[in-house]
Amino acid sequence: MNVSEYVWKRLQAWGLHRVYGYPGDGAGGLDVALEHDPGMEMIQVRHEEMAAFMACAHAKFTGRIGLCYATSGPGAVHLLNGLYDARMDHVPVVAIVGQTMRGALGSAFQQEVDLVTLFKDVASDFVAQATVPSQVRHLIDRAVRIAHDRRTVTCVVLPNDLQQMPCEEPPMAHGSTHTGVGLPLDAAVPPAEELQHAADVLNEGRRVAILAGAGALGAAGELIDVADTLQACCAKALLGKAVLPDDLPWVTGTIGLLGTRPSWDMMQECDTLLMVGSSFPYTEFLPPPGRARGVQIDRDGGALSLRYPMDVGLRGDAARTLRALRPLLRPRPPAEWRVRMEQRVADWWAQAERAAMQPARPLNPQRVFHELSARMPGDAILTADAGTVANWYAQQVRMRRGMMGSLSGTLASMGSATPYAIAAKMAYPHRPVIALIGDGAMQMNGLNEMITIARYWRQWADPRLVVMVLNNGDLAQVTWEERIRMGEARTPSTQHVPDMPYHRYAELLGLQGLYVDDPDQVGAAWDAALAAPMPVILECRTDPDVAPLPPHFTQEQVRHFAVAAARDPQRGLVLRNTFRQLMARLLGRR
Repeated sequence: MNVSEYVWKRLQAWGLHRVYGYPGDGAGGLDVALEHDPGMEMIQVRHEEMAAFMACAHAKFTGRIGLCYATSGPGAVHLLNGLYDARMDHVPVVAIVGQTMRGALGSAFQQEVDLVTLFKDVASDFVAQATVPSQVRHLIDRAVRIAHDRRTVTCVVLPNDLQQMPCEEPPMAHGSTHTGVGLPLDAAVPPAEELQHAADVLNEGRRVAILAGAGALGAAGELIDVADTLQACCAKALLGKAVLPDDLPWVTGTIGLLGTRPSWDMMQECDTLLMVGSSFPYTEFLPPPGRARGVQIDRDGGALSLRYPMDVGLRGDAARTLRALRPLLRPRPPAEWRVRMEQRVADWWAQAERAAMQPARPLNPQRVFHELSARMPGDAILTADAGTVANWYAQQVRMRRGMMGSLSGTLASMGSATPYAIAAKMAYPHRPVIALIGDGAMQMNGLNEMITIARYWRQWADPRLVVMVLNNGDLAQVTWEERIRMGEARTPSTQHVPDMPYHRYAELLGLQGLYVDDPDQVGAAWDAALAAPMPVILECRTDPDVAPLPPHFTQEQVRHFAVAAARDPQRGLVLRNTFRQLMARLLGRR
């Protein structure tokens, strides 16, 4: 067995059986070993960045370690964006990277890059380059164990000539180490006295708000039990959108710039905040410090009291900690505050529907998401890209129990929805997957990964994968940000996206393409896409001038918008659409 063969076998011993990557001579030994190893499934992507995105999505959707590999030099560089997505969203990914031959290192050889330095930030917890075969065992073991334990990115660099050398076990000698396989246990439950302290704070509260993030995925039952005991309401960070179903009347939906009005109101009115598994960054959407007491649960001790000055920080697994906390909480009778918040939640969803039904030229993008929400299969997996797509996904899609959904959260990178969807389909080939993407991100890299879909879709038990493209000819999220934050009108030289027939491109690949620009046909288009016997691109021709309104806006934002609208050549459409959206909300609130 040579080193490359050993690497794949050792990773399989850790339970890793799928790797996303792209070949190259710097990883030639790894390429050849993969060809002859039936225990490791290799998914060939179109670009190494997509391999890292897919490894990240694999970790998000399965809860297990994602794995990617690339060649030396440019291949390694290409991995970085997807790896930063994993690192910033705290999911475990291992990257295996080829390198120039050892004897050439330091000679400015072709494709020679100092990879340890390159990866030192994104894989700061562990990155190492092998120099002799006897190192490889403990480098792979440490990379996997640290990635899992710290929920982060790790990297092992393997020079090209080393990859084909005979594998060697480390000798029984001074200076050698002998590692073993075995993942560490999950974070323990906090000490009893800290649990009691947290319970005391929560029991004293009368208006308890919960904020749940991706760290609470898998803890729905425990969250519901605690919320019902405390008569609390719960908002969700965007990465935690699938934590709780939106049909629970006290779930206020998402929070933040892409959030709902009930989530904003709840945070302004609560006297106690329970944050579970979230590092939600926008503190202006949390209670003003000093107005509410706080309890936080997170498996990462470094995240405690990072966003809000908590009275108690509990380091532990969300489900286990909530389960241990529940018997210490005093049950309460139905609370007037919760009833009031439930009414606001019902009003919000009615407002969202009215906003989606407002006319636009030609389609209101919210209508596309609203019609999808009513038609999603019960076991659907959704992926969303950055941009206005994320707004409509956050505000219009109502998750039900059993569904999954994710996106590039903290990094908010464009171009993640399609690779995320592929990884979801590879992990769950029997489930329908829906990718929601804008035209800018589709042109950035989504078009290329449709080729990957065309290559692999026939091996899926359920062939349904719908890639919905909002074709509005504009990088609309940036346009609206510049209007609201800078008072600037649309800048076509930077914001215009060239038009292309995305649905025809699907047909070119042997897939199905659908096109809709009539609001009365959007529902039927979704029905056809979700019933198709193969992957589909559903192209929706939408209006870029429908405002992605935040739940709360400041006087400064209003002033900037007024200045920008006055300068905009399309100011009539911009003002008319924005007025319609505002009235849809105000009439509901009234």
